[in-house]
Amino acid sequence: MKHYPPEFKTVAVALYQSRPEATIRQVAADLGINPETLRNWVRVAGTSRPRGRRAEVPAEPRTPLEAENAAPRGKVRELEEEREILRKAAKYFAGETRW
Repeated sequence: MKHYPPEFKTVAVALYQSRPEATIRQVAADLGINPETLRNWVRVAGTSRPRGRRAEVPAEPRTPLEAENAAPRGKVRELEEEREILRKAAKYFAGETRW
C-alpha cells in the first residue's frame, strides 16, 4: 500500500474540486493514482460535489468584453492549478524513486 504525503492529498482533492467537468476517474488517471484512493480523500475532506447533472445558471457578465475574457481567464486559472499539482506530483514521485 502506497503512502502519500498530506500535501499531495490536499492538492489532488483541490484539483478535483477545480475541475467540475472532470470525474474522479479522470483526475486520478491524470495523477497516476487509483480512483478509489482519490474518492476516499474527497470523502475525508468533506468536499464532495452534488451528484447528477444539474444545470447551473451562470451569472451574466456585465459587458461583451467581460464575456469574451471570462472563458480564457477560467481556462488559464485551471491550467495553472493543474500545472502546480503535476509539479508537486512529479516532485513526490521523483523522491520516491531514490534509494
